[in-house]
Amino acid sequence: MGFALHALEVLVYVFVLMIGVGAFVGLGLFVIDRRQTKDAIRRNYPVIGRFRHLFSELGEFFRQYFFAMDREELPFNRAQRDWVGRAAVGAGNTIAFGSTRNIAVPGTAIFVNDPFPKLDADFAKTEPLEIGPTARVPFHAPSIFNISGMSYGALSKPAIQALSRGAKEAGVWLNTGEGGLSPFHLEGGCDIVFQIGTAKYGVRNPEGGISDDKLRAAAAHDQVRMFEIKLSQGAKPGKGGILPAEKVSAEIAAIRGIHEGEASISPNRHPEIASWDDLLDMIAHVREVTGKPVGIKTVVGGEAVMREMFMNIASRTEDAPDFITIDGGEGGTGAAPMPLMDLVGMSVREALPMVCNLRDEYALHDRIRLIASGKLVNPGDVAWALAAGADFVTSARGFMFSLGCIQALKCNKNTCPTGITTHDPRFQKGLVVEEKHARVARYAQELVHEVEVIAHSVGVAEPRQIRRRHVRIMQEGGHSRPMNELMPSYSAVAES
Repeated sequence: MGFALHALEVLVYVFVLMIGVGAFVGLGLFVIDRRQTKDAIRRNYPVIGRFRHLFSELGEFFRQYFFAMDREELPFNRAQRDWVGRAAVGAGNTIAFGSTRNIAVPGTAIFVNDPFPKLDADFAKTEPLEIGPTARVPFHAPSIFNISGMSYGALSKPAIQALSRGAKEAGVWLNTGEGGLSPFHLEGGCDIVFQIGTAKYGVRNPEGGISDDKLRAAAAHDQVRMFEIKLSQGAKPGKGGILPAEKVSAEIAAIRGIHEGEASISPNRHPEIASWDDLLDMIAHVREVTGKPVGIKTVVGGEAVMREMFMNIASRTEDAPDFITIDGGEGGTGAAPMPLMDLVGMSVREALPMVCNLRDEYALHDRIRLIASGKLVNPGDVAWALAAGADFVTSARGFMFSLGCIQALKCNKNTCPTGITTHDPRFQKGLVVEEKHARVARYAQELVHEVEVIAHSVGVAEPRQIRRRHVRIMQEGGHSRPMNELMPSYSAVAES
């Protein structure tokens, strides 16, 4: 009995002590909140006003996991992310009972099934497609679906390593992003597209221009198949790359040719490119120095400016870009100003058919390949892009999901919980390269397979034979119209 009473006294003492400490802390927070001048809520509602910020932070978590329906979230909903996740682990991608997609939403693409779809014996393998026929070393790209630009710096070392190894296994190319070519891009042995951003990271001279010696050194790697001059990207047209200072390690600084611990801010455009002629001059120069195909990446702002570009190309076809990557205004990035991410740049859904028609109008169909980019992560997205006129499709965020990205929206804070966009070893240890590279490869392979399934359903032997007539676009009122009527190809217009 005495022991029990003693224990009870101790519990009471601890309880009273906790109340006292809590009251003391509460009083301290009350005084601090009353005296601070930056937050009106905390000043007017001391202590309890702090919960508003806490609940705001947690709200994102609760919406994602408990309240949002499968098709509600942005930028990618749960259904899109789950498809990538299942594909990446090799799980079955069949579903039961019916689709959760509301096909009555205007803009939804619906594929036109053929009454007599292809049999297995009719299937054709998608052959490699040549890019850069006038380059000394053209590239015969084997896959319709590839990895878009993601820099070492924006992404972690293990993330790049996993992408490189997975790309090799799947037979797809890996774009370096504007951060330059790192050893980790090369590590897996995959095909590489070297992106030249406005700051020329990896190939810059002391003045910030292009170094021909560094271009030759980059091109000397057999894995580097092409060079891509980035004019703009979907998440921030008119704004250069932004890498926060906390992500600029000594290694990243050395690769990029900048100072350690300083924010890496690229110019809004290439300083030496102020006209289409200047751009064609740079394309010709890089192709001559490297011997490899050279293209551009851009966001489309309108038809008039793109027509001007093709007019200039048509007058200098020997200097034409070997490919054009069309990035939609819905594209993503690790860090971008909200007004640019939300409001600037045409969607790839509108831009791609338009650019395709202009290319064909100027008789450049076999000279310039089109690459579509911008929120194209599922088979239907890729099949639509091929129907619209793309020769290839690239994705960045789709492959991030295959690595295990949970859309935590922390890419710009060096606190990515999955280790993909952080250089904090604490978080990076969660990304095991030996496991994740297999997920990357399976995602790419499964996506191509299911695009082939769509192709066979609409009655063609392989994905590049899908045409606009095979797609219907939902309109207001629940009626759909053929894509080739809404966005007729140039050949159809010319023949009418």
